[in-house]
Formats: sequence, C-alpha cells, structure tokens
Amino acid sequence: MNAVKIYTTGTCPYCIAAKQLLAKRGVTALNEIRVDLTPGEREKMMQITNRRTVPQIFIGDTHVGGCDDLVALDNRGGLLPLLNA
Repeated sequence: MNAVKIYTTGTCPYCIAAKQLLAKRGVTALNEIRVDLTPGEREKMMQITNRRTVPQIFIGDTHVGGCDDLVALDNRGGLLPLLNA
C-alpha cells in the first residue's frame, strides 16, 4: 500500500472526515503532519501544494488535494487503485 501523508489541524472537521474515509478504505498508518502544532509545516505545505487550507493529502507521490478532492476520487473509483499502486 502506498504511503499516505496528510497535513491537518486538530479541530478541522474536513481533516477528521478525510482520515475516516482513508481508514474505511484500509489505511492503517498515516503520516499526519499537524500544521497547528508546528507552524513551519504550514509554510512547507503551502510551498508544495500552493494551497493554505487543510487537509492536504498525498498518496505516494500524488497530491490528491483536500477532503472534497479525496471524496471525489473515491466516488469515481480512483482511491483504492491509487492506494494499492
């Protein structure tokens, strides 16, 4: 299974929903980076993604985007193949 990295904050409902969907699809280990606890991580995230909002989700080397992007990917049947690539 591809590694999953997710930039989050502790109170973000979209972050929680994204993590729940990933768990539902069999992801047991997340590299979760809390940008609210380590402010420099938000700057890194913004440089990589050109986005300021969380969550920002990476599966392997692929930037999936945010929670809505993750849900859309799952709805069109692309999440599991990407996770299992």
